[in-house]
Amino acid sequence: MRLALPDPRVEVRGAAWLEGGLPHRLPAWVRPQLPDDFAAMVEAQPAGVRLRFRTAARSVRLDVRVLRVAVAPQPPAAPQPYGLLVDGAEVAGAAAGESGVVDLEPVRGTTVERPGPVTSVELALGGDGRSVRDVEVWLPHGETTTLVALDADADIEPPSPVAAPRWVHHGSSISHGAGADTPLGTWPAVAARAAGLDLVNLGFSGNALLDPFVARAIRDQRADVITLKLGINVVNHDAMRLRSFVPAVHGFLDTVREGHPTTPVVVVSPLLCPLVEDTPGPTSLDPADPTVFRTSGHPSEVADGKLSLTVIRSALERVVASRADAALTYVDGLSLYGWPEWDALPMRDLLHPDAPAHRLIGTRFAAVLADLLAESADRASDLAEDALPHLTELVGGDEPALVEVDRLREP
Repeated sequence: MRLALPDPRVEVRGAAWLEGGLPHRLPAWVRPQLPDDFAAMVEAQPAGVRLRFRTAARSVRLDVRVLRVAVAPQPPAAPQPYGLLVDGAEVAGAAAGESGVVDLEPVRGTTVERPGPVTSVELALGGDGRSVRDVEVWLPHGETTTLVALDADADIEPPSPVAAPRWVHHGSSISHGAGADTPLGTWPAVAARAAGLDLVNLGFSGNALLDPFVARAIRDQRADVITLKLGINVVNHDAMRLRSFVPAVHGFLDTVREGHPTTPVVVVSPLLCPLVEDTPGPTSLDPADPTVFRTSGHPSEVADGKLSLTVIRSALERVVASRADAALTYVDGLSLYGWPEWDALPMRDLLHPDAPAHRLIGTRFAAVLADLLAESADRASDLAEDALPHLTELVGGDEPALVEVDRLREP
């Protein structure tokens, strides 16, 4: 069976919309507000985006057009594999063949695209060819991927409904997946699977800069839990001073709260990064060794209001503490990846964790999410119990009030 994509039998989950077959993670109205080509490129890279369908097929072939990033003077990035889940179990994926290239100049934020041909990804699902199973194909987090067609050796059916709570996460390149070996190995994907959550990944490499359009995009979509990993890109771009950073964080949270007044929100400060722990940015690839990053800042500049990660963590903790918001919490990024992790699993490019560190961070954050959801359920239960006497008074008896409380607890 061959389907031209998009097709209603194949759900594209984790994307806000499709431009033809190209998934976008932010809504279409954002496009005129994107500041440069760099932001547009990472927004269209499908971190967390996956195809969902049901089939008895033993193999499928996905036809796509791919763009891989080249940051001068380095060659294009190596092919990234597709992630594959069959009935929730991870199965070995494969990478696309030929690709086009997008040349990125990150300082100026410019890109030049050199498109490639349609190429195919062969995915072996196993099975007996008779039993219909749920299949998820996770697109490579760092490759711009335009969907063309899906071939299978059996019928393709619409996917099973998703019942899991929806987790919307925003962050930088580490949240996007830089350093992970597969799309299922990015720390948000690891955390989402371990905690049983439905992930929307709004991690944007080099572009977690408290942009108002991201806050509005989060405000306007459904979410059961929201996490915001903030700070590292602000330092790397040397984009703000402390005076502007604190109000910008408050403004971002204010916008999110307009659409989610009681949804659990977590502000996560940066992971350890010795390069800019006490030294401000800006950071860039080191011309002497373009496989690692360097900073052009100096520790003395912190006194003038420039931002280091140490300053960022302190500021974020104060912002969260200052807001009268019982559903807002702060998580110190050092609890996810600190000095012990640096010693055991150092960042090879001095900025991004590698694959084992991604899995460790994801496992640790899954525990944070589980605790958060449990606390949220307890708060909902307490609110319902607090409402019980008032409902009893309104209806004049105990039994009808109990029915009302149960109804309130259903969500």
